[in-house]
Amino acid sequence: MRAVNFCFPFRFAATGTPFQYIVAEKKGVKQNVGLIQLNRPQALNALCAGLIREVKQALEAFESDPQVGAIVITGSEKAFAAGADIKEMQNNTFQQCYSTGFLDEWDKVSKVRKPVIAAVNGFALGGGCELAMMCDIIYAGEKAQFGQPEILLGTIPGAGGTQRLTRAVGKSLAMEMVLTGDRISAQEAKEAGLVSKIFPVDKLLEAAISCAEKIASNSKLVTAIAKESVNAAFETTLTEGNRTEKRLFYVTFATNDRREGMTAFVEKRKAKFTDS
Repeated sequence: MRAVNFCFPFRFAATGTPFQYIVAEKKGVKQNVGLIQLNRPQALNALCAGLIREVKQALEAFESDPQVGAIVITGSEKAFAAGADIKEMQNNTFQQCYSTGFLDEWDKVSKVRKPVIAAVNGFALGGGCELAMMCDIIYAGEKAQFGQPEILLGTIPGAGGTQRLTRAVGKSLAMEMVLTGDRISAQEAKEAGLVSKIFPVDKLLEAAISCAEKIASNSKLVTAIAKESVNAAFETTLTEGNRTEKRLFYVTFATNDRREGMTAFVEKRKAKFTDS
């Protein structure tokens, strides 16, 4: 099925690329936060191939922009993303999925070196929940709902839902959500460890950008190293993870920013990082 354009094209300043399904711009006092807003309002931000492709392009542009230190992905107050575009995939065959690597492009979100914050208002269901979980931090509006309802469509999550959800909330709750398709509230998501913080709906994006600004004020180089170390906890044993952490800790001693940070601390002044 051909993707449908639900909104007028927007222009991303860093690349001049016209976007149909997202808005991408820099935010923050120092313009050091990249904001990607999903914008398919008539489809509740359903994740069609065109939208995911544009998110990937925006992420790549922000990743290569030396001014940007962190990225925020958000939707609307009604829906972060209500799921993958079912109309687009309903006639797919096994052969098509396998030969084209269906959903592989989604992985870009989890592979970005710069920290990514999901600001989730409203529905984060199916692919929307998976997209949020690919981010490094999830902030939720007080009315947000999370769920993996693929079982109700005769399929299962295919972009990390059974894997990341289980690591985030544990086997029992993940199994219940995946096998029943039931949703959980923002408060339940926070209690289960899926969400870091909850905010009023109209304050959510501001809070996410504020967090991103705080992250972006640190050394971008050391921040990427820290992110790699935390992610290693999900990929390795504790012993191997500790080895990775130690190795990356040693790596920071080869950076100018580690030297500047410790010197500034000793001299009782604010560090001036150069991302080197």
